[in-house]
Amino acid sequence: MGSDWMDKARTIFIEDSQQAAACRAVEVIESVVHESVASRDVCNIALAGGTTPIPAYQVLATRAMTGSIPWNRVNFFFGDERNVPPDHIESNYHTAQRELFDKAPVDWSRVYPMPGDAADLQAAAVSYEQTIRHVVGDNSGAGIPHFDLIMLGMGCDGHVASLFAGSALLDETKKLVAAEHVEMLGRYRMTMTLPLIKAAHNVLLLVTGEDKAEMVYKAVIEGDRSIPAMHIKPTSGKFWIVVDKAAARLAVDEIEQRH
Repeated sequence: MGSDWMDKARTIFIEDSQQAAACRAVEVIESVVHESVASRDVCNIALAGGTTPIPAYQVLATRAMTGSIPWNRVNFFFGDERNVPPDHIESNYHTAQRELFDKAPVDWSRVYPMPGDAADLQAAAVSYEQTIRHVVGDNSGAGIPHFDLIMLGMGCDGHVASLFAGSALLDETKKLVAAEHVEMLGRYRMTMTLPLIKAAHNVLLLVTGEDKAEMVYKAVIEGDRSIPAMHIKPTSGKFWIVVDKAAARLAVDEIEQRH
């Protein structure tokens, strides 16, 4: 039945490889950073978790040597986090630190890890939301801060950030950051919620790997609304979708026809 997830108001790139997709994602990130810094002298970004963004982080790290990004004007937040210490190998913050922050001239005072290992995750989520409200602010009057860019990956089950199919957080309208026990994983996660994600000026969804092909097909061809990734289109901002051919292989003809 098709899906407005890929309508013509969105920008989608199909790249030949995971590395090419990473480079395309970095082009989007660089463009947003330069535009935001030029207009407001700051750029607020939320980084993705998992393994998908690692090649993009590595490309960004190589660009650090060229001085092409005003790193000292960028505030870094995270879209979600596992309930592990920040130096744990499964920590999204640790991944970004290892692949990007340690290799680029970031201003460490502008890096805001999610406290995934807090003893009280609910209270920690409230505190992280307050930090976002203080640093990012709300110039819209709508009560929700607008990130310049929120970067997301998609799991092979269609989850984004730590918003999983069937989760009550998909219906959350008040909390901008929340913590929840994910039954399928048997552990807690902290995550940004849909109101905050959809308020962003730019949402960048990076999807790579053959194991994502079925979910991309269900999103593009079937318009399956049970997939959490189907719900992340920004309310008034830009929606950038970058996929590699492996992830798009079952839906590539439909995507190309629409774009």
